[in-house]
Amino acid sequence: MSAYGQYCPMAKALEILGDRWTLLIVRDMITGTTHFNELERGLPGISRALLAKRLRQLQDGGVIQKRNHRSGRQTTEYHLTEAGFALRDVVNGLLDWGAAWAFGDPTPQELDPLLLLWWMHQRVNRDQLADDRVVVQFDFYGAETGSYWLVLTPDDVTLCLTDPGYELNVLVTADLATFFKLWLGRISYQDAIRDSRVLVEGIPRHVRAFPRWFAWSPAAGAVRAAQEA
Repeated sequence: MSAYGQYCPMAKALEILGDRWTLLIVRDMITGTTHFNELERGLPGISRALLAKRLRQLQDGGVIQKRNHRSGRQTTEYHLTEAGFALRDVVNGLLDWGAAWAFGDPTPQELDPLLLLWWMHQRVNRDQLADDRVVVQFDFYGAETGSYWLVLTPDDVTLCLTDPGYELNVLVTADLATFFKLWLGRISYQDAIRDSRVLVEGIPRHVRAFPRWFAWSPAAGAVRAAQEA
């Protein structure tokens, strides 16, 4: 935590929030992430040691609190305090500013398929599923090539790096950069399908329902609004 030596509210806020990764941790906690391992998965590039340090700094700053639970085995969760929840408008303001002034096409270094699928698995509208279990395979090409699976049920969503062995319901073949832009709201689902950069195949009723299964990125609305301005 850096000290600026200034008697100024903004300087005091930045002493708590200004270090690298800190506001991204707050961003993910605002959207419901509470476990250390889940925070780490959503922040590729951060070390476990640095994540632990940033969480301690946020605790010391009164932004989050750690809760220990014992149900068979002890688990630790991190929750926003009242001060942490008050940062929602700050995070949304930065998101709006970034969408308007700092958000172009992705670079190859920013195209991490595991991060994309991790985001997607957190944003599933499980009440929209057509069956008790739906298996979606994603075959990406472009900056990264690989196959990944999401197993969707009304109770849980599982991200698989190997074939889970269930009957496949939907196959998505997509240019990775295009799917990132679709997820973040830079292009519409209809445009991605029409340009053949995203191909969705499988059981017809599942193919029709596929875009309703996901809430898409929390940033998508701001990105669309910035493009329309």
